[in-house]
Amino acid sequence: MKQAYTITRRKTRTVKVGDVAIGSQHPIAVQSMTNTETCDVAATVKQIQAIQQAGADLVRVSVPTMDAAEAFAKIKAQVDIALVADIHFDYKIALRVAELGVDCLRINPGNIGKEQRIRAVIDCAKDKQIPIRIGVNAGSLEKDLQKKYGEPNSQALVESALRHIAILERLDFPNFKVSLKASDVFMTVFAYRELASKIEQPLHLGITEAGGLRSGSIKSAIGLGMLLAEGIGDTIRVSLAADPVEEIKVGFDILKSLHLRQRGINFIACPSCSRQNFDVIKTVNTLEQRLEDVQQSMDVAVIGCVVNGPGEAKGAEIGVAGGCPNLLYQNGQPHHKVDNQTLVSDVEQMIRAKLNKSR
Repeated sequence: MKQAYTITRRKTRTVKVGDVAIGSQHPIAVQSMTNTETCDVAATVKQIQAIQQAGADLVRVSVPTMDAAEAFAKIKAQVDIALVADIHFDYKIALRVAELGVDCLRINPGNIGKEQRIRAVIDCAKDKQIPIRIGVNAGSLEKDLQKKYGEPNSQALVESALRHIAILERLDFPNFKVSLKASDVFMTVFAYRELASKIEQPLHLGITEAGGLRSGSIKSAIGLGMLLAEGIGDTIRVSLAADPVEEIKVGFDILKSLHLRQRGINFIACPSCSRQNFDVIKTVNTLEQRLEDVQQSMDVAVIGCVVNGPGEAKGAEIGVAGGCPNLLYQNGQPHHKVDNQTLVSDVEQMIRAKLNKSR
C-alpha cells in the first residue's frame, strides 16, 4: 500500500461564489479566464463551456465597458458555471453586473475612486450577497508604492493588499478573498506567505503573466506548488499565454501531484529509452487524448520495459510493463498479455471497464 502524504491547509473563512464554497474546509477550486471579446457572446459562451468541460469550478470574464456588462448578462444566462466579473475603475459597471447576477466581483477598491463610489459597490454586494476578490498585481501597483519601493516587490504587494482590505473592513464587508500576483515566482511566494499570516480570508493563487504553455506551466507549478505544499491557497489559476482549457489541465495536474485534488487519469509513465518494447510516448499521448472525458481518478502506469515496469504496474490500478510480450496488470496482479498492435485499445478498455464497475 502506498504511503499517504497529507498537507495541513491554513484555516480560513468560507466565501461562496455561486454554488462553489472556497476556503480551507473545501476542495481547492480551479479556475480560468476567457480571452474572447466579451461582447462576442457566442464565442465567449463557447469558450466558457469548453473550460467547464475541462473541469473548471469558476470562470472569470473581463467586463471593461457597459456594453460588455450587458453582454455579460446574456452570457450568464447561457452557462451553468459560476462567473466572476473582472472590473477596474468604473464603479457603475460593477453595480450593473451585480444587478445582472454576477457570482463574484474582482475589483480593487482603491481604484474605484471616491469613498462614495466604493461604498455604493460594497452596499450593493452586501445586499445581493456577492463576494469580492481583491486582485493585487505587481504590474499595476499604486504610484506611491512604486515610488516608495522603487520597483515591485513582495512588501509592496502586501501593503497594497492591506490597503484594499482596510477599506472593506472599514465598510464592514468580510465576504472577500485576495490574490497577490507577480510574474516572478519568489516575489509571489513571499507576498502570499506574509499575507497568509495576517488575514483569515481565502487566498486565490496565481503566477501572473507566467508565459507560454511550457514555461508558464513550469513557473506556475513551482510557485503554486511551494505555497500549496505549505497549506496556503484555496483557489488557483494557472495563467498561460495559451488556450484557457490548458490552464485547467495544468491546474489539476498541480493539485493531483500534491494529493490535494483528484480528477481524471494520473499517468505514471517512463521517459522511454532503447529498452522499451513499445512506443511509450505515443502510447501515453494517445491514451491521454482518448481518456480526456474521464473525470474519475485513477492511477495508470505505462512503463516500456521489465526494469521498472512490473514494480510500477503493480503499484497502479491499471498498469502495463513492456516485455516480450507486454503484460497488463490490474489492482497489482498480472491480468493478461498483450501485443503492441492492441496495447492502447486494451488499456483503454480495462480502464473504462474498471471505472464503470466502480460507479
